[in-house]
Amino acid sequence: MAQKLVIVESPAKARTLNKILGRSYTIKASLGHVRDLPRKSLGVNIDKDFTPKYVIPQGKRKVIRGIKEAASKANSIYLATDPDREGEAISWHLVAAAKLDEAKVPIHRIVFHEITKEAVEKAFKHPHSIDMNLVTAQQARRILDRLVGYKLSPLLWRKVQRGLSAGRVQSVAVRIIVDREQEIQVFNPKEYWTIEVALAPLEEQEAKFRAKLVASAAGTKLNISDENKATKIAADLEKANYIVKSIQRKQVARQPAPPFITSTLQQEAWRKLHFTAKHTMAVAQQLYEGLPLGKEGSMGLITYMRTDSTHVAAPAIVEVRDFIAKKYGEDFLPPKPRVFAKKAKWAQEAHEAIRPTKIYREPEQIKPFLNPAQLKLYELIWRRMVASQMSPALYATTNIEIQASLTRQKGYLLKASSSVVKFPGFMTVYSESKDEDEQEGFVFLPELKADDRLSYWGAFPEQHFTQPPPRYTEASLIKALEQRGIGRPSTYAPILSIIQDRNYVYKSDGKFYPHELGVIVNTILKEHFPKIVDLGFTAQMEEQLDEIAQGKQEWILLLRGFYSPFEDMLHKASSNISKVDMSKTTDETCPNCGRPMVIKVGRFGKFLACSGYPECKTTMPFVVKVGVPCPQCGGELVQKLNKRGQVFYGCSNFPQCRFATSYKPLSQPCPECGKLLVLDRDGRAKCTACQYKVKLAELESKK
Repeated sequence: MAQKLVIVESPAKARTLNKILGRSYTIKASLGHVRDLPRKSLGVNIDKDFTPKYVIPQGKRKVIRGIKEAASKANSIYLATDPDREGEAISWHLVAAAKLDEAKVPIHRIVFHEITKEAVEKAFKHPHSIDMNLVTAQQARRILDRLVGYKLSPLLWRKVQRGLSAGRVQSVAVRIIVDREQEIQVFNPKEYWTIEVALAPLEEQEAKFRAKLVASAAGTKLNISDENKATKIAADLEKANYIVKSIQRKQVARQPAPPFITSTLQQEAWRKLHFTAKHTMAVAQQLYEGLPLGKEGSMGLITYMRTDSTHVAAPAIVEVRDFIAKKYGEDFLPPKPRVFAKKAKWAQEAHEAIRPTKIYREPEQIKPFLNPAQLKLYELIWRRMVASQMSPALYATTNIEIQASLTRQKGYLLKASSSVVKFPGFMTVYSESKDEDEQEGFVFLPELKADDRLSYWGAFPEQHFTQPPPRYTEASLIKALEQRGIGRPSTYAPILSIIQDRNYVYKSDGKFYPHELGVIVNTILKEHFPKIVDLGFTAQMEEQLDEIAQGKQEWILLLRGFYSPFEDMLHKASSNISKVDMSKTTDETCPNCGRPMVIKVGRFGKFLACSGYPECKTTMPFVVKVGVPCPQCGGELVQKLNKRGQVFYGCSNFPQCRFATSYKPLSQPCPECGKLLVLDRDGRAKCTACQYKVKLAELESKK
């Protein structure tokens, strides 16, 4: 009997749909793209309006045969690939690769943003044709990336070293990291001092609090640049008379964050769970495609995870508000549903934010069916969605100005603030992580009123130095790319993986550092291909691709406008770029022939090679000593790179001693047991042997 054929990308998605649709449907998985540009040639006919030459990879031919066979027995075909440009393009390629003929069998494109019975049934009731605007936008992006990669990479091979690659978006990400590192290296710290004064009400001497010196009595901001100035002002403050100048009390409402989009999920998963962007997307894919939930069967647990829209469907808002009222009470439910604005101007309102498909499916209920990573990410998404529709948190804030008078003309102004949670609101469920520089510090304040006199209990000058801009983490780099309009939801995780796999950057202690290779390639690209690594130009290209997806621009015109100046840059660079010698002579000698060993850079980072190559092909690992003894054998710990280009620390006596850690070793031993201390991802010193853990600043003060 002829059946309806449904084609999706992944076997997991196929299994979930099979449970929903039943036996009258045959479901096949394409396993991703079934056609692509050839691997070993450009595959784009530039002279014929950039016509692409698509081929079916060897590994996909069996898949196509299976789809063809199933299509020959079907009375209708439904293309149910993912609801984005990539998914639309996969559907288009499927029709061409499998030679599906709509004249023989009706072909429908269906889209759903969550894999639930209701969403799937609705999609089948509203089929449509393939959106060619989305297809051409994806095709334009693929061809752009191919032109840059296949034209630039051979040039880098000739001028720097074999195996290098350049990419339209990845090169910009490397530039952001290199530019930040250069800012840090040239940063000149400047000394400054802050002064806090301990005060108390005259009638309540035990109710001490601290106020911060902010200005002179006339309101002029103070610049305390050295210890002498700080000491002089502290002496003045000791002699001053203190009176409460003004008090401002008010209630402040803190609103919840919107539900997740792709970029904010990746950022928050890094901050809260220490998940890489790649790991976050892999786990989110599992939650979206569906997991077996015992008697409930396989079900998609979240909506589609590649989205830049904070829009939430009306039925989902009704459900979550009903849940909040029943679970937490009416006080936690705002009078009207909260509607969030679009996150970005290119966000598609047809897409939804990332949310649970069923809000009553609480994390604790499905805990037995999920692995730890799936449960952690699901709970993060669930809490964020629930919190987004809850009442704001209410704070009672007090801001006090204090006059420190020496004479009628001379004195100082101090300020103190406090904040007390009066109603937790959404924070009962979820509180968004903040970067360190966004943390708010408040102190306890006694009951005071204007004109109250205060007693002096001491001044506390503290030396500081201005800090360089911080190195990027996965969270902050994704945020930087998003804010600059570089990349789209589907590209953030691959970008971060590629620039590490190519050995242009590496991560240490959760922060990105450029490799020497990344710096050299970035310098060449900035000088000879300024547009390729220009942040504004790259963002403009993304906007034009979005316009193609909306049918507002021709994709061939975009490619023409890009390629002509790019070709000119290629010709000039080929003549003007000098060969870069990446090898550096060392004091090491070759154990086989006695000639000097040189440092070279390969796919997995630096290594030592004999200068007598190709006669002598001896190689040795390149290591960086960290000045810390191995806790197991007493040898020296060294910094190494694994095959993915990630930094770790191991014993120099390997393979006799196999001690290794991904955390940076600290030279100071554990104060509790004397064993090795390392720096963890939260910036704390922790012992590898006992439970000791302390903030790094506190450890430094104990030296």
